[in-house]
Amino acid sequence: MNVTVKKLPESKVEMTMTLPWEEWQGEIEHAVEGMGKELKVPGFRKGKVPRHVIEQRFGNPAIMVEAAEHVVSHSYAKALKQENVQAIGHPEVNLGKIEKGQDFTYTLVTAVMPEITLDDDFRKAVKKINTDFAKKEAIVDDQAIMAELEKLANMRAKLVTVNREAKLGDNVLVDFTVMRDGVLIDGGKSEKHPLVLGKGVFIPGFEEKLVGMKEGGEASFELIFPAEYHAKHLAGKLATFAVKMGVVQEREVPVIDDAFAKSLGKFETLDAVKTMIHMGMLEEKKEQLKQEHRTEILDALVSEATIEYPQILIEQELVRMTHDFEEQLKPVGVTFDVYLEQMKKTKEAIEAEWTPQAKKRLAAQLIVEWLAKEEAIEVPSTEIEAEMNKALQYYKSEKDMEKNIDTGRLYSAVEGQLRNQKVLAWLESL
Repeated sequence: MNVTVKKLPESKVEMTMTLPWEEWQGEIEHAVEGMGKELKVPGFRKGKVPRHVIEQRFGNPAIMVEAAEHVVSHSYAKALKQENVQAIGHPEVNLGKIEKGQDFTYTLVTAVMPEITLDDDFRKAVKKINTDFAKKEAIVDDQAIMAELEKLANMRAKLVTVNREAKLGDNVLVDFTVMRDGVLIDGGKSEKHPLVLGKGVFIPGFEEKLVGMKEGGEASFELIFPAEYHAKHLAGKLATFAVKMGVVQEREVPVIDDAFAKSLGKFETLDAVKTMIHMGMLEEKKEQLKQEHRTEILDALVSEATIEYPQILIEQELVRMTHDFEEQLKPVGVTFDVYLEQMKKTKEAIEAEWTPQAKKRLAAQLIVEWLAKEEAIEVPSTEIEAEMNKALQYYKSEKDMEKNIDTGRLYSAVEGQLRNQKVLAWLESL
C-alpha cells in the first residue's frame, strides 16, 4: 500500500492510499459473502445463496463499492500506524474510481491531534512565577478561626418561640398570598412558610414588611418584582401581598466556650477546637495557593503556545462544559433548556460565548500532555495499580458498580491523572 499525507489547515490531514489490484481483489469475495448473509431468496437457505444469484440481485457496481469500503476499513488503521498519524473523529472518505483489475486509490480527510509550538522561553516565565509564589505563605489568623467558630455556633442555634414583634434575624412561619391584577399568581400561595428575616430569600422589601408584626397579625402591601426576576412575566410588575404572621422564634446562639467545644465532639477545651479548625483551614489555604500557582503556570504556557485547534476537540470540550454547567444548575432545580429560555439565548449563542474558554481549557490539557512526551515523564505501573485499587475499593462498597467497571478505561484515566500531576509538579520545580 502506497500512502501520501498532506497537511491541511485546522489540524487536518489528507491521506491518499493506493492498493494494487493483487492486494484488494480478495475483498470482492468478502463483500459478496457479507451481502449474501442477510439476503432472502426463495428456494435457498439464509446465508446459502449462490454467488451468481447475489451478483444478479445487487449488481456488480454495488458489490465493487462494498468491496472498496471493506478495503478502507481494513487499510485505514494500517495507514495511520505506518505514517504515525494521530487521527481523531470520523474521517471524510472519497472512494475514487473503482474498477475490477485496477489499482484502487482512495482519499480521506481527518482531524489529527494538533502540533504544539512552545518556545523554550516558557521556562523563564514559569521560573518567575515559581519565584513569586515561593514568597507567598498560607496564613490563618485568629479572626478567620473566630469566624468559623461563629458559623458553627449559628448552625447549632436553638429556636425559642417568643411573644413579641418580629425582628431581623428571627425565624417566622407566615401564611401569604400574592395577587397580580386581582388574580393569584402561579405559586403565589403558601401556609406556614418558614423564613429567616433578613436572609433576603424573598423579593426586596418583603421581609422588611414583616418586621414589627406579632403572631396573629395581618398586613397587606404592594411590592414591585425586580426587573431581573426569573419569571419574566412578573419582572418589574406590581403585585399585592397579603400576609398573616404565625409563630415568631428567636435564635439562641450558644456561647463560644469550653462547654460549646465539648458539644462538638471529642474536645475538652475551646483551644482544642481552635487547633483543629486552624489545621483544617491551613490545609485548605495551602491547597488554594497550590491551585492558584498551577493555574498561573498553565495560563502562562497557554499564552506562549501556538496551537491550531481541531474543531472536533473544541466541540468535545463544549460538551464537557455544558455537562458541568448542567450539574451546577441541578441544586437550584433549573435545567439547561430553562436557563437558555430565561437568558433568552440559544445553545449556539452560549457555545459561541464559551468557545474562548473551551480553547483555553483544551490548550492547557494539550500542553500538559505534550510536555509529558517532551520531558519523558511517565508513571510507573505500580503507582497506577495502587491508585486503581483505591478506586476499586470504593466501587466494591457501591452495589452492582464493581461488575460494570471497564478496568482498561479506568487504567487509562488513572494513568492520565497521575501523569498530569507529575507534569505540574515538574513545572513547579523549575
